[in-house]
Amino acid sequence: MLTRIYIVLIFGFVLVSCNEDSKLENEILKIEANFVVERFDTAFLNAEPRDLPKLKSAYPFLFPQRVPDSIWVKKLNDTLENEILQEVNKAFGNFKDTKREIKQLFQHIKYYDKVFSLPRVVTLTNNVQYRDKVIVTDSIVLVALDNYLGKDHKFYVDGGIPQYLAKNFTKDQIVVDLAEAYAKKYAYQSNRKTFLDEMIYYGKLLYFKDKIIPFKTDADKIGYTEDELKWAAANESPIWSYFIEKELLFSTDSKLPNRFIADAPFSKFYLELDNESPGRLGQYIGWQIVKAYADSTGEDIMTIIQEEPEEIFNKAKFKPKK
Repeated sequence: MLTRIYIVLIFGFVLVSCNEDSKLENEILKIEANFVVERFDTAFLNAEPRDLPKLKSAYPFLFPQRVPDSIWVKKLNDTLENEILQEVNKAFGNFKDTKREIKQLFQHIKYYDKVFSLPRVVTLTNNVQYRDKVIVTDSIVLVALDNYLGKDHKFYVDGGIPQYLAKNFTKDQIVVDLAEAYAKKYAYQSNRKTFLDEMIYYGKLLYFKDKIIPFKTDADKIGYTEDELKWAAANESPIWSYFIEKELLFSTDSKLPNRFIADAPFSKFYLELDNESPGRLGQYIGWQIVKAYADSTGEDIMTIIQEEPEEIFNKAKFKPKK
């Protein structure tokens, strides 16, 4: 009888929580967030040398003064440059779905940050400089679309880009990368010395995504496949036990971020299971710690993302899933 009552109470709690989340999302989606996606990539593809003054006037931030016009004319006539632009045009002839997701991102940021102003959104190419796929400032968002052509695109395969990176070079990841860029703008943390500091820093970025892009899956947010996410969830307890038993949490060993935080094909426990594991498991555990803190304290996202790691860890009372 008690078990049945417990199940009913849990079901009721989940139902109320889902209703509240749905009501909040409906409220957020009513927020005005109108913007134009400026396709510099398309404009450059169709430009002639005589069009340079007009392009420079419209996008002065893309034309450094120290670069002479002769360089831009050379780029306009460059075979590889044109091939990249043609591939982008083929993949992103219709930008409607991506724009809708970016709009939802902006609506959520405006809900949590009342002084947020919509930036100019400009698409371009950057010769697959994937470490700079997106750039976010207070007034401008730049999205380099040649980094989102699909995981098996010839630019990535022929360019020797590792598959564990290229798997996230898809248009679905554009809004995820933008959310992370904004998370880094809002995040504050005075200490990033220990392994725990790093885990919680990245956990805060991922929790920011929970709130700002709730329409994306957890796998999308962390850049895992669904199988990788299931592996991380199923092994949460042994991962945490390993970190505790090896006394890694408060270690300042500079190798730990490379083993468990940085992009990698797998995490490095130096055990047989390494090849089964996804990379960045330190980020995943940090995410669970921050979620536990949020559940425990009820703090809002803009407070959480600036909270110190010691405060988050002590109040989270994190217990991994069994």
